[in-house]
Amino acid sequence: MDASRANLARPGLQSAYSDGYLTHNGHTTPPSPLTDSPSVPAIFSSASTSNTDFTSLPSDVSKLCLGTIKKPVLVEPPAVTWPYSNATALDDITGIAYALDMFLKSLMVESEEYCHRCDPKKERLYFATGFGLIQCVKALMSYEDDDLLSAIGHTKHGNAIANEHRKKAASLPFRLAGYVTGSSGTNWVKSMTAVERHAELVYAESLFEKALLGIVYSGDWLAFIKEALNMRSTMQVYRQLGKFLDQMDAEARARGEGPEDKSIDEHFRSGVYLGVGLSHLILSLMPARLATLVELFGYKGNRRAGLALLQKAGGWTKESSNPSVSEANEGVRRSLCDMVLLIFHLFLSGFTHDGVDILMAQKIVDWNLKRYPEGVFFLLAQGRLSLCRSQPARAIASYQKAMSVQTQYRNLHHVSFWEMAVSNLALWEIEESLKCWRNLHEESTWSKAVYAYGVAALLIQLGGEAEQAEGLRLMTEVPKLRQRIAGKSIPLEKFVARKARKCEAQGGRLLLPALELAYIFHAVARASRPVIAEQMLPLVEAALVELKQYEGAPQTYGNGAEFWDDWCLARHLEGACLRYIAYPGPDALLNPDEVVPIPQTDAAQRASAAFRAVFANGPNIQLDHYIVYHSHFEYGRLLACMGDKEGARTQFDLVLSGKPLEVNTMGGKGKYSLENDLHMRTNAALEALDEDKRL
Repeated sequence: MDASRANLARPGLQSAYSDGYLTHNGHTTPPSPLTDSPSVPAIFSSASTSNTDFTSLPSDVSKLCLGTIKKPVLVEPPAVTWPYSNATALDDITGIAYALDMFLKSLMVESEEYCHRCDPKKERLYFATGFGLIQCVKALMSYEDDDLLSAIGHTKHGNAIANEHRKKAASLPFRLAGYVTGSSGTNWVKSMTAVERHAELVYAESLFEKALLGIVYSGDWLAFIKEALNMRSTMQVYRQLGKFLDQMDAEARARGEGPEDKSIDEHFRSGVYLGVGLSHLILSLMPARLATLVELFGYKGNRRAGLALLQKAGGWTKESSNPSVSEANEGVRRSLCDMVLLIFHLFLSGFTHDGVDILMAQKIVDWNLKRYPEGVFFLLAQGRLSLCRSQPARAIASYQKAMSVQTQYRNLHHVSFWEMAVSNLALWEIEESLKCWRNLHEESTWSKAVYAYGVAALLIQLGGEAEQAEGLRLMTEVPKLRQRIAGKSIPLEKFVARKARKCEAQGGRLLLPALELAYIFHAVARASRPVIAEQMLPLVEAALVELKQYEGAPQTYGNGAEFWDDWCLARHLEGACLRYIAYPGPDALLNPDEVVPIPQTDAAQRASAAFRAVFANGPNIQLDHYIVYHSHFEYGRLLACMGDKEGARTQFDLVLSGKPLEVNTMGGKGKYSLENDLHMRTNAALEALDEDKRL
């Protein structure tokens, strides 16, 4: 993607996001009483999506295919019936379940071709929206303008098809009566046919996909706000469908017919569990200020309730290793619920502790890998699970298998390259990590700035004349490669751009750039204690020995203003290394045979001294003020591990206070690097502290 694309006004952007009454098959569709949205997106008049051809496969299918596509013998379900009728839309669920099964078996192109073959004109409820979901996944993987616009076109089309299947709006007197009794939503859903209820569900799903793509693609706040309102409409539909399901189940229990209303099919149930559960999770993960604003509109996330609903789709419980819902009895969206759970437990666990359950993630991964032994998504989850447990070598094995089982979507390999880059840093295999960063820099479009910096930082860490020259050349490119989403800079890109400019100003020199990157990406936290003690910490100690020579005359170091930044960075990294030697991460699986050369008490005391040294010299830092705040955070976690909860809380409160800490006047102006990320992690640490969880 062009790094400057998000800063430019795009031709046709307004029409791509314009909403109006949909005219389809000669009539206008009115709004539904379940949403505030006055309309559905107009798709056929959009200038930026006018080239989206719904009757042929996207041209980029061949671009994504590398090597020979696997052609296993598959038993297809019965062919779809023609002519198509809205009344028989649910007959296609068997087919779309088959397509999803192929997709999860890493047969992505076959899944896409099957959907297209069953519905060439994209007029069938489940096939049109299922095809749109595949395009959504592809676009988010590639992050290319053409793919994003194509996916927006397909999801808007799927949304329009879903809208055609929805129940037409009730008369004004009926709606007014419903508002008076407070039951307009559930009574309205109750009056629908099964097809209309599914259409309502699919409408919300496709609107969510379109909004997500729009937020990623949009280059200004106006488009962002418009898509955020679509998110609100989606959540409102899910809320009403959830209330309907609760009411029907309550009535079934009152009749003595069991815990659930058996007249509601499992496919609809799994969709409601997915939508309501995901809505709760999204709202619960919002920053406190934004969450307070959203609550004014009546939306509040309950994380525990959301996780419970997502687990209910598969029948997952803490007590059992296996789910109570079998493959034969599952809803079509059950696997998607499992994937959302894995994303939360494994990929968001670095930013929150409340509700995170690594053991639950292990159960879900194990069960799904038995079902999909070559399923790329579950292999990626297995790799992340191993990384969370400080087993980077096992993680790399999973990522390599994830790359070998499918050659159709090259962009999925980039996820493995990223994870292997971090895993190799945790093993302190710099050259192997460098290979991964190079692959990302050459192929991936998600963040060219970060990838270029990763290559440059590792080259400078390795040393050598040729490596230094290439590293400096890449550093000069980093600031030019930054992107924006919704008009806002990406925090990690801002950080690497600042470090790159610093490197250029210092003639191509940075102190321990690979180890600093390993800390930022949590690779130090996931390294084994012997690797930290024998490979990472000696580098820090050697740097401190060299810096010690200039302590009496810091102005003679480098260009005269570099000493205290490097000194504090080295002490911070020293403290972080020693902290993880003393107290490994709470989810780490320790090798009982490993030999740790530094006793726990000694490591903890030395870590504490290192962090306090940062506080003492923080006001002398010229550029890297983030070090002070991260040192307070790590010191707080260390104190919590040592049993000093009040001391830990004091450190966390300092980080969240919004006040300048031990920094000079320049450091007290504006935000420091990665501030929002650190605040999220600090809030998570406070959650863990309140729940007596390990840090």
